[in-house]
Amino acid sequence: MMTRVRLGLVILVAVLLQTTLFTHLRIDGVGPEVGLVCVLAVAYEKGADAGAIFGFAMGLAMDLFSPTPFGLLAMTYVITGYAVGVFQAGIVRSTPWIAPILGGVGGLFGGVVFLFVGALVGEQGFLSMAGFKTILIAALFDALIAPIVFPVVRWAARERDAGGLRDWKTLRGPRRNR
Repeated sequence: MMTRVRLGLVILVAVLLQTTLFTHLRIDGVGPEVGLVCVLAVAYEKGADAGAIFGFAMGLAMDLFSPTPFGLLAMTYVITGYAVGVFQAGIVRSTPWIAPILGGVGGLFGGVVFLFVGALVGEQGFLSMAGFKTILIAALFDALIAPIVFPVVRWAARERDAGGLRDWKTLRGPRRNR
């Protein structure tokens, strides 16, 4: 129950950041996709099903503030969350670079899905060089914010341990052998 509440707060904070702070922090009119990076983090931590379900919820929340057709972001986030969740089983978990790599590659994949699904539903100009330039810039932004987003989402997505104690150390990530 608490995991759902924390993930609901992640959705709320992501929507607030996307619609306030990141409307001003842009390069060539493009900012990061905070919601997509959160979906990538949940899919990486919890797998394909959780990534798809969280992606749907995050996408619907982001769709409320998007000028694109309603449901386009939800569809994009579901597909991306599921794909990353399937892919994550083969990823080595101990590398400290996984968050920015997955943020960039996942952002690029999510952007391509967005462009193709948008083109399928009849949006004009989605499959253009400008569209691909936009997703490249957004993917770079996503890679930059992923090291901040992933630990927060990891904490929000974790289940309670057997003793019911909260382990705030999970915000720092897994412990590596030195």
